[in-house]
Amino acid sequence: MPPSKAKQALVAKRRSEMLIMKIQGRTSAQIGEHFGISPATARSDLRRAIQKARDMEVHDAELYRFIQGSRLETLLRGVWPDASDGDLKAGEQARKYIADLTELFGLKVPVRTEISGPDGGAIPFSSGEAAEVMALIDISDRDNAEIPAIDPDADYDDEDDESAQETDDEDDSDDSP
Repeated sequence: MPPSKAKQALVAKRRSEMLIMKIQGRTSAQIGEHFGISPATARSDLRRAIQKARDMEVHDAELYRFIQGSRLETLLRGVWPDASDGDLKAGEQARKYIADLTELFGLKVPVRTEISGPDGGAIPFSSGEAAEVMALIDISDRDNAEIPAIDPDADYDDEDDESAQETDDEDDSDDSP
């Protein structure tokens, strides 16, 4: 037998309060103690509340897309006969509606972008490893930069490490007799 509407409302209210408590930094044990339930039940309720919020968000976005899509299709149907008959202004408006629909429903094909290297040539980018990305970022602001040999095992995390290393090396040479 499904739970009554009153019980569903109480559970929804409790889960809402639980989310607020979690945002405030309380643990599942503290939340469970507050509501007189076990920490496992508190965690389970929190998981369900978060999933329901996600589902509602997705549903709302889908509803928005559907409504906007219907509106754009109605507008497109209004200009389509004139656009089909060769009216340039109606054709341009139809093209804009189609572009808006394409974007709304995520149908755009990704555009390939290429970063220009020295002399306008392409910069080779193959692995997407952090070392390669950092090396490319390092040369991106330089005029007449040469493409460096990229060592995937190199650590490009912090330039300050190199300057600290050089300072340490200089200090070592001062200590020698």
